Amino acid sequence: MPDEVRFATKPRLAWEMIAAALDAGVKAPWVTGDEAYGQDPQLRASLETRGTGYVMAVACSTRVRINQGRTPVRADTAAGRLPAAAWQRQSTGPGAKGPGYYDWAWIHIGTGAHRHLLIRRNRTTRELAFHLCWSPTLVTLAELVRITGVRWSVEECFQAAKGQVGLDHYQVRNWTSWHRHITLAMLILAFLTAVADSAPKRSTGPQPPARNSEPISLTVPEIRHLFTAVLSPPTVTPARLLHWSNWRRRHQATARHSHYQQRSPDEPEG
Repeated sequence: MPDEVRFATKPRLAWEMIAAALDAGVKAPWVTGDEAYGQDPQLRASLETRGTGYVMAVACSTRVRINQGRTPVRADTAAGRLPAAAWQRQSTGPGAKGPGYYDWAWIHIGTGAHRHLLIRRNRTTRELAFHLCWSPTLVTLAELVRITGVRWSVEECFQAAKGQVGLDHYQVRNWTSWHRHITLAMLILAFLTAVADSAPKRSTGPQPPARNSEPISLTVPEIRHLFTAVLSPPTVTPARLLHWSNWRRRHQATARHSHYQQRSPDEPEG
């Protein structure tokens, strides 16, 4: 490890990367993260200073100020006082198993109109999750809900990198070789993602996709599978390879249709 590298917490590392991106001209109106980042007041303050909105997960024991900042209270206590009419059923966006519907409520905290406590309630277990939110301009509840859903794309990216290109297949014994491995793995994932993004897409709106024989769009795992089969010594003909690809994706389309039906807004989550 280079001598100039010093220990830094995860929130500190996150802020250094965010600041570098903002300084480079990256347009990032929102930042979202889990409790490891949401519980850090310095990170939240730094984002506010730069005018970047955030939706950060926090613990149920987090204390917030309601009644125009006059009354300090725990987040879960504030949620328990909400009337039934305060909850709205909304989706965080489409996913592999359909739209993720939850019940949501928000509470103005502090003295301004740009600071909220956002609460998510699981429709089946009634479990609550809490988020501290700040925005430089007025926003809607639907926009804050959308941002919470964006966070999962980061998790999906890491899972894809580990499962498809071996991001975690290294023992981290040397600084230089570790960076080379990580860089190569992420470069390959970026290439596969670009290929998948450029392929023809099937429409996947908020409604369940119609049941038909059309396969789903090409995915990163499917493209990696095809590249592996093409670059390795062929054991089957290209026509048979494409036939199996279409077969897999047709069955995935059927499974997706079933998931969307099960997770409609009027049905409980499975």
